[in-house]
Amino acid sequence: MPTPVTVPDVLRSTPFLASAAVRAGLLTHRRLHGATWRRLFHDVYVHRDVPVTHALRAEAVTLLLPAAVVSGRSAAGFWGVDLVGTDDDVEVTLPPGSHMVRLAGVTARRAALDRGDVCRRCGVPVTSPEATAVRLASVLHHDRAVAAVDQLIATGVVDLSVVRARAASATGPGSARARAVAESADGLAESPQETRVRLLLHRSDLPRPVPQYRIEHEGRFVARVDFGWPEHKVAVEYDGAWHGEKGQFARDRRRLNRLRAAGWTVVFVTADDLRRPGELIAEIARALGSHVSARR
Repeated sequence: MPTPVTVPDVLRSTPFLASAAVRAGLLTHRRLHGATWRRLFHDVYVHRDVPVTHALRAEAVTLLLPAAVVSGRSAAGFWGVDLVGTDDDVEVTLPPGSHMVRLAGVTARRAALDRGDVCRRCGVPVTSPEATAVRLASVLHHDRAVAAVDQLIATGVVDLSVVRARAASATGPGSARARAVAESADGLAESPQETRVRLLLHRSDLPRPVPQYRIEHEGRFVARVDFGWPEHKVAVEYDGAWHGEKGQFARDRRRLNRLRAAGWTVVFVTADDLRRPGELIAEIARALGSHVSARR
C-alpha cells in the first residue's frame, strides 16, 4: 500500500514556489511531481484540491514575478467585476526598464505606476480601482469599456468623478479613448447589458430617458425602472436571465400590474433584441408616440 503523502499546512491552500519549498525541506522534487500537486506556471504549484481560478493564477504570477502588479481585466476581478475566464491570460504591469517577460498565459506590459496606483487584495498586488478603470477604458472596445467602468462604479469601489478626473489627466496611447469612455459611463447600470441598452438609446434620436427612475403613484412607491420617460409614462427594462429564478416570474407579474395601474407602458428588452437595434428603437418610438430611427 502506498504511503500517504504528507501535505505541509503552509502549502495546502495557496500557490507556492516549488524551488523555495524544496529549499525549505517541505517537499522533495520526487513528491512535487506526484499527483498531489498541480503546476500553474514554471516553478509555481498548488495543491490539487484548491480550485483554479483566474485570481489564483494571478496570485501565482506575482510569486514568479515579484515586481509585477496585476492590472487591466485581471485586476477588475479583484474589485468584483469579472471580465476574464479562468484560462485567459493574466495581465500584469512591470516597472519601466524591467526585463520583459515572455510567459505562456501571461500578458505583461511596462509602465510607471504611482504608489497610490497599487493596492493589495487578498495579499495580491493589484492596480487601484481608478487605475484599473482607466486601463480598461484605454484598451477595450468603447461599449465594452463603458460597461466595465459602469460595473466598477456600481460595486462602490470607486466614484465616477474620480475615474473622470483620472482619465482627464491621462497621457499616452489610449488616453483619448479613456476620456471618451469615462464621459460615457454613468455608474448606474446594474448589468453590462443595461449599459448596452443605455448607449443604444443615447445613439438614437429618442429623447434621453432618466436612468434608474423611481415611479410613484398616488403618493406610493410603485417600482424603479431601468430607464423612464416620465412625461410619456414609458419605461424600458432589460429582461435578464435572473427573471427565471424561483418565484421571480410571479413577482414580475405583480410589479408589471402595478406599473400598468399607474398608467405606465413598459418595453422589455432581451439580449436578442439588442442584436436588432433598429427594430428595438422603432418599438420604443412607437411606445413614446414618436417616429425616429437609430443613427448609424
